[in-house]
Amino acid sequence: MALKLFNALSRSSRKFALLLMMISAPALKTDAPTQNEGEPPTWAYPVNPPDFKPSPDDGKLKHVPDSAAAYSLGQLRDLFMAPDWHPEDHPLMPDVVMHGRKPGVYACGVCHRADGPGGPENSSLAGLPAAYIIQQMADFKSGARKTSVPQRLPPQAMTSLSKAATDAETAAAAAYFSALKPKQLIRVIETDTVPKSYVAGWFLAAVNTGDTDSIGQRIIEVPEDLEQFEHRDARSRFIAYVPVGSVQTGQTLAITGRGDKTIQCRTCHGPDLKGTVTIPGIAGRSPSYIFRQLYDFRQGTRTGISSALMKHTVAKLTDEDMLSLAAYTASLPP
Repeated sequence: MALKLFNALSRSSRKFALLLMMISAPALKTDAPTQNEGEPPTWAYPVNPPDFKPSPDDGKLKHVPDSAAAYSLGQLRDLFMAPDWHPEDHPLMPDVVMHGRKPGVYACGVCHRADGPGGPENSSLAGLPAAYIIQQMADFKSGARKTSVPQRLPPQAMTSLSKAATDAETAAAAAYFSALKPKQLIRVIETDTVPKSYVAGWFLAAVNTGDTDSIGQRIIEVPEDLEQFEHRDARSRFIAYVPVGSVQTGQTLAITGRGDKTIQCRTCHGPDLKGTVTIPGIAGRSPSYIFRQLYDFRQGTRTGISSALMKHTVAKLTDEDMLSLAAYTASLPP
């Protein structure tokens, strides 16, 4: 059944289907690649290894903690059905969030989860202003919003979906996600050493062997329970390992701007960095995601209505500065 569905999809949909298989199947355990000087940091822009082979559906029902629901692996890979492990956690999902619309409008809740927490590979949507979500869809559609590593499939999927979705579908999804309260799901740990990691599905996962690496100038953000996250449980939690001292450095940058280095974050994102009626909150969100956005703004690959202001804001920031800002904002309650 899963193979028949895959073969029936368009070329772009097949690429996205492969993305989902890669996310929800046991990943190839290879060390995360190192960064080449002058290139986007590989820890922030994980790319699945080319020899990845998703495991076949064994037909067994999968479970997650504190849920009576059960899904097969085939269901968890279905582009047009968002697994709803905890229906008590959110209001009724609009059809575009729960099912999408074949052939090209994938269910929003598949990647961003039923109540919008997303993951390190994409964006948390819960609590974002509806107008902001609508604008981002327009920017994906127009090509204004790109990424510094174009081979990553999550932004490719968003570009494809944005072109297929109607204004009414986008508005329904935006209204739903904006009304949800974001949850604090990330635990930030400052450390000199981290568990060895590998690329699991456009995000990093820890190798559970006890082996460690020096953290260097990286953020290693991993699910606490990899299988739970691969099963698309919106209650999945994460650990973000960050360099020692980075949270305080980021706080200083965010609050003071450190002279003429940058603009104080609270100027636009509010005193608690939880956003405003029109500006997105950045507190408590994935540091991997936040770093990518700062980097893309600086490189000019993410453009749009607010890009000019953000490009000026990050123009003088180094990769280390952006890492520290991401570490600090991730440590805050959303």
